[in-house]
Amino acid sequence: MTSTRRSFFAALVALVSVAVSAGAQRPSPDLVVLISLDQFRADYLQRFRPYFGSNGFNLLLGRGAVFSDCHHRHALTNTGPGHAVMLTGTFANTNGIIENDWIDRNTLRPTNCVSDPSVEIIGRATAAQKPEGRSPRNLNVTTVGDEFKLARGGKPKVIGIANKDRAAILMSGHLADAAYFMQEGSFVTSTYYMKQVPTWVAAWNQEGKARSYFGKVWDRILPVSAYDIQGPDDMEGEYTGGGLGRTFPKTITGGENKPGSAFYASLGSTPFASELLADFAKAAVMHENLGKRGTTDILCLGFSAPDAIGHSYGPNSHEVMDNAVRTDRILGELFEFLEGWVGLNRCTIILTADHGAPPMPEYLRATGRDIPTGRMRFRDAARAEEEALNARFGPLADKGPWLVNYGLIQPSALTEKNLDPKEVQTVMRDAALKLPWVEAAYTRSQLERGDVNDSLGRQALLSFNRERSGDLMVLVKPYFFQRDVGVSHGSPYNYDTHVPLLWYGVGVPRGEHTERVGVDDLAPTLSHLLGIPAPPKANGRVLF
Repeated sequence: MTSTRRSFFAALVALVSVAVSAGAQRPSPDLVVLISLDQFRADYLQRFRPYFGSNGFNLLLGRGAVFSDCHHRHALTNTGPGHAVMLTGTFANTNGIIENDWIDRNTLRPTNCVSDPSVEIIGRATAAQKPEGRSPRNLNVTTVGDEFKLARGGKPKVIGIANKDRAAILMSGHLADAAYFMQEGSFVTSTYYMKQVPTWVAAWNQEGKARSYFGKVWDRILPVSAYDIQGPDDMEGEYTGGGLGRTFPKTITGGENKPGSAFYASLGSTPFASELLADFAKAAVMHENLGKRGTTDILCLGFSAPDAIGHSYGPNSHEVMDNAVRTDRILGELFEFLEGWVGLNRCTIILTADHGAPPMPEYLRATGRDIPTGRMRFRDAARAEEEALNARFGPLADKGPWLVNYGLIQPSALTEKNLDPKEVQTVMRDAALKLPWVEAAYTRSQLERGDVNDSLGRQALLSFNRERSGDLMVLVKPYFFQRDVGVSHGSPYNYDTHVPLLWYGVGVPRGEHTERVGVDDLAPTLSHLLGIPAPPKANGRVLF
């Protein structure tokens, strides 16, 4: 080969190398914002879209990546498990967050998914009570934020903020710089993260912004006729407590003469709780200098008010629609703030939800059609199981209960009767399956073996954790749930699993995607965008 040709090929190789290298370098956002809307069904985005402005949901829907068929894949769709999936890419079978609360198999005591008695809550404006500490210690895996800090020498800041403790903590992870959540009108954290709250947090709490909502009226933000798509404002089955009543307008006092616990509880069931969250989030961005520190920072925001409102009134209520429209405006103002602070062209924004919700039984019955629906109680399952166990094996010596709850056997009962747990579990399952509202039931031994051959069973496996789950998992039939008024969730059906997944900003190609995806795909996709490995046990795939 002549020297001229060698020079030509050398130059060509150099040119290709530069091109490949340039192509491999992805632009990095200065700020990643993950937004979780608690109990926000995917269909809300289309049902209420005519009433959204241009800068909130429509910014993401029109200029981002829209995954219109996104679902949670696990069976027990509740707040703790849903938030644990988002940035770990794992399910309860791996991450350990089987429910919001569960019975510890060793102590037989209730355990909250983020409880930690070794730490203390700090930042409360009033310290009359000392609630149990909170931390991510019950989360058995790492989050994207954890992996990102590990990969970048701890330089990125990761902060979680939510109305609920479990939302802020489970999204932000073990190495988070802070996780703030609301208690009695203040944003607090725990000594797991810091010895004392920053001065800006203390100052925000001392301003009494939550107290300023005392006596404020929540009324419809749109003309009354716009809410006709939801049905009547006054629907049987809606919650009447908290001083809010079933109809608009609602005066926020909690039935108290001055701000107290009842007032703050009522405030949490209104869109004003989201206003407070957004205001605190803006303060955090400014005082922590997020997005302006020469590295990518991660901010996780959990808007919990949609859950409280949905529980009280159901997805077909005027209240849920009004909250969705107000949430759109709150997000629009937040995005405008980010545009002025760091520029939306330097942000990556992700929006999703931890679960959805079913319609109220009363709403379904009002159609005049015979749709199977109803309110049930798991204590009826416990009663049926106790009766079956007594009939099969005889009462216990002290005539006491066989079960800690409907799904967990008293260890002492097994010892006394010298029984194989599998045999007891089978009796429990067969008794539960006779109840008219039970769709499926799976024993511990069955789930441990992976002995399931149906879609519900495969979802149940993802919610089953060998160390923490009980001895029986019961799945209710569609449109049945445990709650005296309003609605609940926690089922494996579309109305609970189907949630939004919207991406916007740096590294995000625009367009709508109609293929089925999972919330567990969020963590691998964000990791790919950030140029780091996904959390080690993440299940999902990279979406783009």
